[in-house]
Amino acid sequence: MTRTRNVIVATGLLAFAAAGLAFPFYMASSRGKPVIDPSKPLPPQATFRGPYINTGSRDIGPDPGPYPKK
Repeated sequence: MTRTRNVIVATGLLAFAAAGLAFPFYMASSRGKPVIDPSKPLPPQATFRGPYINTGSRDIGPDPGPYPKK
């Protein structure tokens, strides 16, 4: 019983890990409907969350001038 249960749990964990690893590839290859429609405004959750994404940064503002291209 214990060995059979271990095999079932291991198979379930492997299937879950495989699904998690395959999900980004599935999202990138889905050409039918984009995840975010650029013709519509952003949902309230995305606009509210935006300013707080980089709150841990120690940046003091924009750079004082442009950098030359190399």
